[in-house]
Amino acid sequence: METRELTCIRCPLGCNLEVTLEEGKVLKVTGNTCIRGEEYGVKECTNPTRIVTSIVPVINGDVPMLPVKTQNDIPKSLMFQCIKELKDIKVKAPIKIGDIIVKNVAGTGVDVIATRDINIS
Repeated sequence: METRELTCIRCPLGCNLEVTLEEGKVLKVTGNTCIRGEEYGVKECTNPTRIVTSIVPVINGDVPMLPVKTQNDIPKSLMFQCIKELKDIKVKAPIKIGDIIVKNVAGTGVDVIATRDINIS
């Protein structure tokens, strides 16, 4: 039997969770004050995911870099593949919040989107 200690990030309380696993399966989650804590503990120990944030260069923009993020969370194991795909991306101004910068990043079915507007310089 294995026990993992986590700090829940699903709400502002930041509960200290203790997740008990056996052969990779969650037996119980304790320390949570809401159901979201239990869901987080199970997900984090069985299939962790993350939102990836980064920046990409802008051509002819009023600012040189565009902040971007994955529209939803992706498997944690694909974070570096996502960043690798963003490495050679350059976008042309104008750009609007929500514009798709990379479609289906790392084969996840999740798009990378712009998180701010950028005008032409």
